Amino acid sequence: MWYTPIFQRFRQLLQPRRRLAIFEACLIGLVSALAAVLLKSGVGLLGAWRVQTSLLLPAWFVLPGIGLAFGFLAGWLVERVAPETSGSGIPQVKAVLARIPIALDLRVALVKLVGGILALGSGLALGREGPTVQVSAALAAQLSRWFPTSPDHRRQLIAAGAGAGLAAAFNTPIAGVLFVVEELLQDFSEFTLGTAILASFIGAVVSRLLGGRSLDLNLALTASKTEFFVQDIPFYLVLGVLAGLMGALFNRGIIASLTVYRRSLRFGLPARVALAGLVSGVIVALLPLAFRDNTGLREILITGEASWSMAAIAFISQFILTLVAYGSGVPGGLFAPALTLGAALGYLVGIGEHSLLLPFGIATGLPITYALAGMGAFFTAVARVPITGIIIVFEMTTDFNLVLPLMIGCATSYLVAEKLAPGSLYDKLLAWNGITIEKAAPAGGIMTSLTAKDVMQQQVETLDTEMPLDEVMQAFARSHHRGFPVVEDSKLVGIVTQSDLLNIRDRNLANDTPLREIMTTTPMSVTPIHTLSNVLYLLDRYQISRLPVVDGRKLIGIITRGDIIRAEAEHLNGENATPKLRPEPSYVVYQTRSPSIGRGRLLVPVANPETAGILLEMAAAIARDRHYEIDCVQVMLIPRHSSPSETQVRTAKSRRLLRKAEVLAKKWQIPLHTQIRVTHDVAQTILETINEQHIDLILMGWKGNTSTPGRIFGDVVDTVIRQAACEVVLVKLGTIQQSPMETQHGLTARAKQQLSANSTQHSFNRWLVPMAGGPNSRLAIKLLPALLTLGNNPQIRLAQVFKPSELKPDMTISEQAIRQLMRRRKLSSTVVALPVQADSVAEGVINLVKTEGYDVVVVGASREGLLQRAIQGNIPEAIASGVESTVILVRGAINK
Repeated sequence: MWYTPIFQRFRQLLQPRRRLAIFEACLIGLVSALAAVLLKSGVGLLGAWRVQTSLLLPAWFVLPGIGLAFGFLAGWLVERVAPETSGSGIPQVKAVLARIPIALDLRVALVKLVGGILALGSGLALGREGPTVQVSAALAAQLSRWFPTSPDHRRQLIAAGAGAGLAAAFNTPIAGVLFVVEELLQDFSEFTLGTAILASFIGAVVSRLLGGRSLDLNLALTASKTEFFVQDIPFYLVLGVLAGLMGALFNRGIIASLTVYRRSLRFGLPARVALAGLVSGVIVALLPLAFRDNTGLREILITGEASWSMAAIAFISQFILTLVAYGSGVPGGLFAPALTLGAALGYLVGIGEHSLLLPFGIATGLPITYALAGMGAFFTAVARVPITGIIIVFEMTTDFNLVLPLMIGCATSYLVAEKLAPGSLYDKLLAWNGITIEKAAPAGGIMTSLTAKDVMQQQVETLDTEMPLDEVMQAFARSHHRGFPVVEDSKLVGIVTQSDLLNIRDRNLANDTPLREIMTTTPMSVTPIHTLSNVLYLLDRYQISRLPVVDGRKLIGIITRGDIIRAEAEHLNGENATPKLRPEPSYVVYQTRSPSIGRGRLLVPVANPETAGILLEMAAAIARDRHYEIDCVQVMLIPRHSSPSETQVRTAKSRRLLRKAEVLAKKWQIPLHTQIRVTHDVAQTILETINEQHIDLILMGWKGNTSTPGRIFGDVVDTVIRQAACEVVLVKLGTIQQSPMETQHGLTARAKQQLSANSTQHSFNRWLVPMAGGPNSRLAIKLLPALLTLGNNPQIRLAQVFKPSELKPDMTISEQAIRQLMRRRKLSSTVVALPVQADSVAEGVINLVKTEGYDVVVVGASREGLLQRAIQGNIPEAIASGVESTVILVRGAINK
């Protein structure tokens, strides 16, 4: 249908892709800023009305009364509508990010917003930063439901919302990002940082604009008033120690307060919050006027207008008021109280230093500097996020004089507090509520620890874009699969399913219609780094059974529901892979490089000077056909007790062989790269080269037999066949074969002598390709046109072996191969399909070669066909060992 491409494009946009992530991050930053401004304005208006009313009427009546009434309303709203909004909100967000089932949605955001305005505006000594974080995270969670995405992507968006909320509340975008990666998500991946940075930046900018502050970050209250001298360092260490001690005590007090309220005072949440409001109002009414506005009190401390007694009273009263308020379950945060307590403590230390050193005429830092450094130190001791503590104060002041004092104070307080009471306050609050977050293992088990690359099927049955419709139908008939990826030069260009075939029934297409006209050109796919939870989400959302795995556009595997179920079963059964010891890497002692202008790379390991020339000719034929570059490597073995990087070796003989390869490559005008590697293990060195040079095809020789017990082709070849990610072409070179005509008429003694002398020469005129219909048989046919250039007017026979009991052999596979071969290249050679009756494939092919004297046998076989059938008789090995002709074994890429 005409709308199908549009629908497919829209469906792709709904995946967790970069463009959608940017849009979501911008939207989250915007709504977080709006929520922060709304909460700030609401608390400010209600708080200003409370302070103004306390000036007009008796404070001992107004402040406790407002605290009682609005506290009861806030507690009732939280208890009845959204109990998840009780407390700071940051522990709840952290639990959700750890995949604990706690509600986080629009309902939570609205209740937290209104409840926070009522509670904080009534005078309870808590901050609005924690509620802002939870509100923003809840809005991000709701947006992730409106724009469906994967679970991991949703977690990152929620974390970005939390960071944007903190950035909007404090106007500190960098601190918002650091709080996400240091405390909430503990994830430094590119995607997490990208979304968090963008959301926090937009949140902070919009909050500043709407909050009435310009984008000029200079804080007039502290501008040009901070100083730092070397002699101040010991006092900042003292400040750090005191902040660590008092921060640990503060955290213990918070837990004790919760215990007293919940277990000793068995009231409902509205009554507890009302009681906290009443007690707080009474205490504030007894204190000086400045204590009625918490924000104003902090500004008095950091501008140097307070006396030592006022700072001491501020510390003690704020400490008690915070414990009274938070233990009740009121929706309020601990950031602002921690900053106020730190400012008071730092101010006291600054006054103490001034009193001690001033009589001796020693210059000292101002108490303002200590107050600001104390804010970061106490905040660090409470939240255990030293980097965030440093950055949040620096961003609020943009004063470089504070960097060193903040670093000294925050580092010291963190070490002291962690020694006295290890762990973050937010983890303790979760543990108090019976929620434990295990950090030793990934929160989502294998669903988040394993990726698509870990469990995907590496061998994929694919179809070609030029395959005609009738062959596509037959491919479905032969296979149990309900869909096939469609590739072109190993790149995923589409997918064809049974549904696609059903949809074209009424189009009356010809049987030779190429697959590219009926396939789906924008297939759903995943990358190797997608976690299993992401894969399972896509499978469920789009109701599909399998997904291609692509690296860029290159198809490297396929993953199904069955693969995920099998991985989970193995995990439950404890079938964990045993780590393998890797040998010492090889060492490159010589190399040359040509310009990289090819579409791919072909590797030729050379060892025997007698066979290197013909192997390089084959490599050149393939490279010309595919526009590849050639990598030529020679491996030098050394004893195990020697180090490859330290052992001296003589490379003259090897370089002479490689120079011959360079001369041939120059003649063929093909880019050639050469290298000599020193190693303990030839096979591992070849695999290293394949990975390092991004090899697409390896062409290597085989002597025709092996004396290694338990091996089919030998230790090196077997290892490469099992583990090499690229295509593998294995060549056993034969000698010139006598055809039946030559045998019948006989040869003169001189001719026989000449034939014996030329035994190292090779003929490539008569080709035999056994056909079985597998994917590697098709790969052999695809490789054949390039190799045919080695012969003179070559003849090709495609053989299908049948049991003697079969009366009428089905030659469909061979006929399809002929059409594929003729379609690939206009050949002047004759191609004939040949039925062969025999009890086994190997027996039939060997007898045919011996009877008709074929020069080359091309066998396509999978990794399993080459290695796992050795007990029953390995067909490719039997053919290669049983004939004197050249045998070429082809195995497709398996991409590990």
